Amino acid sequence: QVQLVESGGGYVQPGGSLRLSCAVSQFPLDYYAIGWFRQAPGKEREGVSCTSGSDGKTYFSDSVKGRFTISKDNNKKTLYLQMNYLNPEDTAVYYCAAEVRPCGTSWQKGGFGSWGQGTQVTVSS
Repeated sequence: QVQLVESGGGYVQPGGSLRLSCAVSQFPLDYYAIGWFRQAPGKEREGVSCTSGSDGKTYFSDSVKGRFTISKDNNKKTLYLQMNYLNPEDTAVYYCAAEVRPCGTSWQKGGFGSWGQGTQVTVSS
């Protein structure tokens, strides 16, 4: 099972930006599909993005499309979630997850075997 460590969460005002990091142990990033998920208090977990290692494609949920982007540093085995134009509805604990498979069409439902510990993102004025 791969170890994942998220970082970069914090407090930001509406309209601001944050960059989350997901550092992966063991194998190169290309081995995995890496997803970002979030969960706000009292709400169901939501799939935010998924990046397929096999073809490099990234998928975003409709709620973040156009505001969030993905980048990666293969040498550091780290995937970054750049979050721009944040609003209070983005407040949640953000998790990265990994699985040795492509994202597929059902990535938002989960099915990832390895999860990080989560990092809190709070958007408030």
